[in-house]
Amino acid sequence: MSDPMRPPVSHQHPHTASLRSDSPRSRASLRTAVVWEVLQDALDRRVKATGREALDVLDTGGGSGRFAVPVARLGHRVTVVDPSPNALFALERRAAEAGVADRVRGVQGDAHGLFDVVERGGYDAVLCHGVLEYVDDPAEGLRNAVAALRSEGVLSVLAAGLGGAVLARALAGHFTEARQALQDPEGRWGAGDPMPRRFTAEQLTALVEGAGLTVGAVHGVRVFADLVPGVLVDTEPGALDALLELEAAAAELPAFHSVATQLHVLGETPGAGEA
Repeated sequence: MSDPMRPPVSHQHPHTASLRSDSPRSRASLRTAVVWEVLQDALDRRVKATGREALDVLDTGGGSGRFAVPVARLGHRVTVVDPSPNALFALERRAAEAGVADRVRGVQGDAHGLFDVVERGGYDAVLCHGVLEYVDDPAEGLRNAVAALRSEGVLSVLAAGLGGAVLARALAGHFTEARQALQDPEGRWGAGDPMPRRFTAEQLTALVEGAGLTVGAVHGVRVFADLVPGVLVDTEPGALDALLELEAAAAELPAFHSVATQLHVLGETPGAGEA
């Protein structure tokens, strides 16, 4: 699903091709495949633009390192900020098992107090995945993430999508809850909803642009994956690969953004877009 206008993978990253080809084919990969492709291409472009083999990457709310460790395997230095000591302990263990402990640093903190624990303007790329749903002020949280970028940098934002939740409640027969989510300002289907906030693609891109970045790409994530019965994917030969390809093909189409479980937006500083 890589953009054909993007430059090829840099020869400076010997791990890149193998990481793509060796990615495990599992149901878990459905949750990250689209985002990982976009993020990896963005990092490759920053490597080419900067001429530096290793970038400085900040992962806000990075938890146990689902993205941080693969990014470190590419040779980059990753700082993970997360409020949970347990998550940071799991991050340390995962990084050690992957052999990248020297390139991954975990610090306890959150998006609003970000610069109490990390440097302002010190990163080539910032990941803000699963954060905006939980912070008190998404705009402020995103501005902090952008302020952590160098003058030329990229921001990866991943957040819960409104349409996917509405569709899921409706298909489960919870029509009143589906309508509630559709009408609620925060996109919640009721008091028992574990998600504090959801976004439309328009809301998420407006936040990114409001923080001073140019939107480079918008993708729907888990458009079909959460709706397909697991038994079908697990037992039908070739079904998982076919579903992954379908997800990739639909991710870039605006028509499917409105039914995606998650939305991914890649933001770029004006300088990064011109590099």
